[in-house]
Amino acid sequence: MARFAVELVFGPDNEKRLAVRPAHREYIASLVEKGVVLAAGPYADDTGAMIVYEAADETAVKEVIAADPYTPANVVEQWNIREWNVLLGLWLS
Repeated sequence: MARFAVELVFGPDNEKRLAVRPAHREYIASLVEKGVVLAAGPYADDTGAMIVYEAADETAVKEVIAADPYTPANVVEQWNIREWNVLLGLWLS
């Protein structure tokens, strides 16, 4: 399994995003329970967020993102997906 750091850049429609956020957070919580999401949360300035996924490959991460309620709501301007090689820390296998 590989780890991916995914940066979300929120779009300008905060009202729409906040309306979808409970469903998004419920979805992310379900992925935490399955071990697919290792960490997630918004930036302090609320312009975006970071989610760390564990998946077989980038294609699998894109499938998980496609099922995120934020995706069909179109409230994220950009999803920046980067495979991340963890060298130190609690997430080492």
